[in-house]
Amino acid sequence: MSRWLLTGIMVLLAHLASPAVAAETLQGMVKAVYDGDTVVLVGRGMGRLTVRLYGIDAPETRKPHLPGQPFGSQAKRVLMYKLLGKEVVAELVERDQYGRSVAVIKLAGRDINAEMVAEGMAWAYRQYLVAPYASQYINLEEQARRLRRGLWRDANPEPPWEFRRGQKGRRR
Repeated sequence: MSRWLLTGIMVLLAHLASPAVAAETLQGMVKAVYDGDTVVLVGRGMGRLTVRLYGIDAPETRKPHLPGQPFGSQAKRVLMYKLLGKEVVAELVERDQYGRSVAVIKLAGRDINAEMVAEGMAWAYRQYLVAPYASQYINLEEQARRLRRGLWRDANPEPPWEFRRGQKGRRR
């Protein structure tokens, strides 16, 4: 019985360490930017696809029923400036709990997810990061923090995951 338990644990660990969706690459045009870490792609054969940028978490933007965070609208504008109306490659990593595709977005070979962190427009989302992106994104965040870029101008910015947790009881 212990052999079966050990095998089960090893299978579970392998599943947790690897992306939930097999690596797939899509090409499309960014038709909308919802916030600093979510875009809508349109391309041949895919229709409209909502894509969450892998490994980052940007400050929340204002919603009709919820306030936004400092730098939320700036992060959205930066991402719009970078991507809106442009052809990108989305390297799919997984699907999130809301059914969105989660991907590394590349524009002319540039890792846009990494750029958002480096410019202080998003946190490295440590809870979900795995190699090879984990060390890169975490190092970029630490550098942005040291240089007080973007959201790091604030003395103690609130991470979006903590902000969302605090807002759950306030929703109507």
